Amino acid sequence: MILDKINNPNDVKKLTIKEKKQLAEELRVFLVDKVSKTGGHLASNLGVVELTIALLSCFDFDDDKIIFDVGHQSYVYKILTGRKKEFDKLRQYKGIRGFPYRKESKYDFFETGHSSTSISAGLGMARARDLKKEKYNIISFIGDGSISSGESLEAINDLGFNKTKMIIVLNDNGMSISSNVGGISSYLSRISINTKYLKVKNKIKHSLDGTKFGSFPLKCMSRIKDGFRTFLVPSKYFETMGLTYIGPIDGHDLKLLIKVMNQAKKSDKPVIIHAVTKKGLGYLPAMENPDLYHGVSPFDKEKGVESTKKETYSSIFGQTMVNLGEKNDKLVAITAAMKDGVGLSDFFAKYPERSFDVGICEEHATTFAGGLASSGMIPVFAVYSTFLQRGFDQIVHDVCMQNLPVVFAIDRAGLVGNDGETHQGIFDLSYLSLIPNLTIMSPKTMNDLPILLEWAVNSNRPVAIRYPRGGDEIELSTIKKIEYGKWETISKGKDVAIIATGKMVQKAYLANKNNKLNVSIINATFIKPLDEKILLDLIKNKYNIITMEDNVINGGLASQISLFLAKNNFCGIIKPIGFDDKFIEQGTIKELYEQENITEDSICKIVAKLRGNYEV
Repeated sequence: MILDKINNPNDVKKLTIKEKKQLAEELRVFLVDKVSKTGGHLASNLGVVELTIALLSCFDFDDDKIIFDVGHQSYVYKILTGRKKEFDKLRQYKGIRGFPYRKESKYDFFETGHSSTSISAGLGMARARDLKKEKYNIISFIGDGSISSGESLEAINDLGFNKTKMIIVLNDNGMSISSNVGGISSYLSRISINTKYLKVKNKIKHSLDGTKFGSFPLKCMSRIKDGFRTFLVPSKYFETMGLTYIGPIDGHDLKLLIKVMNQAKKSDKPVIIHAVTKKGLGYLPAMENPDLYHGVSPFDKEKGVESTKKETYSSIFGQTMVNLGEKNDKLVAITAAMKDGVGLSDFFAKYPERSFDVGICEEHATTFAGGLASSGMIPVFAVYSTFLQRGFDQIVHDVCMQNLPVVFAIDRAGLVGNDGETHQGIFDLSYLSLIPNLTIMSPKTMNDLPILLEWAVNSNRPVAIRYPRGGDEIELSTIKKIEYGKWETISKGKDVAIIATGKMVQKAYLANKNNKLNVSIINATFIKPLDEKILLDLIKNKYNIITMEDNVINGGLASQISLFLAKNNFCGIIKPIGFDDKFIEQGTIKELYEQENITEDSICKIVAKLRGNYEV
């Protein structure tokens, strides 16, 4: 096995082309075997095997630097930079990350996890290199979905205008998580499928190669190449922006990739290499259904990923949207390249004219929703919590300041598990709670979600509904009625009240039931506004209070309640349960709750201490 002999990047350089092709085959077998056991991003990594081998063949990453956009396509790079023995713990608790991580290896130069950052980061590194009079290459690796976002275009504009030396490798596989959309994607598709240009060029070149007079006409051809390509290729977008464009080339042709990358190194100007690849290459199920194999849980590699009909918050949301769409033709759905992930596939199929996938552009999606709302529509923007962070300014300025009726359906709120720090949705309560005019809600179970969503779309105000990944631990009775700013009392007890929101209500209920705590359990259906009547009753009756939220405590539910209690002369003790002021690493959700001391046992101990009248 050639792969067994690769222990560092320099080992790749020593291989012949034939050996590198064999290495590519072995890497694909290795990836399928390991990811089928641990879960992870499979299809994207299968598609970049040759690109990664070529990069390690041409560049010296003891000096040169590479930045992977998003980073979910960095597995091959990790394997070939000395981490293959650690792949049994990929994305596991205390194991290696599924994204670049600077503490993990000297070969990880910048941490990523969200899309469209690699060109900006690479440009910053290149400018620092130039200021320090150093000499090395900077490579930004980016996909065709990510390059269409605002941050990427801003970076390209800066890069092209200032002519900074660096290389962009554009991995064009026609996919992000769902199929790519938008003008840039369409442009890339027109280039990559334009076989007429490629076939004519290759045919003429092969005819002249090997002849005694082939050199002269080939040189002449190179002089007219730009005009020839302009005639057959739809546009020269990147060259207009100031980048030297090379492509499209076959992203699985190792010999060609190495030749092109070595050429790009010689340029003292910015270069973009446009490589067309096949997502999932080498594993038939992933090739046939690349979106299903974008991010997978552990599966049987012989049978492939088996689709499941298990209900989740995302699927309940999607079905509710279809039902509400039948009742109201003003309801529209928006996604930022996550149609399948957020559960909107059925809505898109049934109401295509009211469905908008704007690509990986959360800022645009938010302001776009504001524009729709200002013109009488009811937009619902479904987005993962961690990705909505990118649209913060637009939520403030383009929605809430104008009090426009946009509904933010915030999926993957709270812990998401093995994707780690970059994907944990633990900040949204904090950054949303400070925004005037915004109502924030959370269902305690999946059965509550349709009721909250229907209320929100008919509320004529900006509303954020946050809900977790997956399903429920237990079933609770469905909320009977939504009254603005009113909470739901689940059980009544003495001395201590637990005010919980979202899925934390289930944890509070189980702790109370299983341990006979006899505490009041209150479902904070609304995180903003607070139910002031219930809080004043708790003050009056001298309850001690525990708050529970799957969010950082700083700025979240506990902070809002504490401020209200302080203003109203609360004399008891309030004990917040949530996440400390830090980023939370990868692991299963159960492992992470235990790490953060959010367990039945910890709840019982806090209740006991509060009743013992000594300091918690």
